[in-house]
Amino acid sequence: MSKKATLLWIDLEMTGLIPGKDKILEVAAIATDWKLDQIAEYTGIVKVPENLMSERMVGPFWEKNSDSRDALIAQNTSGKPVKEIEKELLEFITANFAKQSIADDEKGKGKIILAGNSIHQDRKFIDIEMPELAERLHYRMLDVSAWKVYFEGALGKKFLKPEVHRALDDIEGSIEELKWYLTFMK
Repeated sequence: MSKKATLLWIDLEMTGLIPGKDKILEVAAIATDWKLDQIAEYTGIVKVPENLMSERMVGPFWEKNSDSRDALIAQNTSGKPVKEIEKELLEFITANFAKQSIADDEKGKGKIILAGNSIHQDRKFIDIEMPELAERLHYRMLDVSAWKVYFEGALGKKFLKPEVHRALDDIEGSIEELKWYLTFMK
């Protein structure tokens, strides 16, 4: 029997931060156990209209992160429709999460715990653009940014994570960041 995951780490790169107006460009998912050991990973590129990228991927953030912007724009031609990416993510979940590792919601229906940095923002995009995936997710989430706020504010400790703004790099960094915070609990 293969090892099954308990946490679904997701990071999205979007044209901007306004759900419904901006769109998902890139998706990375890593399935881990509670020890944060990686079981599987997934990456996908969402194809979006070029005019949306040129309209929305402007301003100080994108100027500061022009390498990431240019790479996201360049890969757009190899992207797939968001519904196809959603289908692949659902297959990823089926392959890597056992029923017993999924949290029960108030109706007793198994739901998957979503994890990441400021994951509430990614969840807003998932709810709009990937409703079937959203249906599989628990309302509770493991948000690394809550740890960041506490450690920086109360303890004056800061995890230095590169700001790559690419989905897979960012989610790997989030897992390493949580592992670092957990070292203070031993």
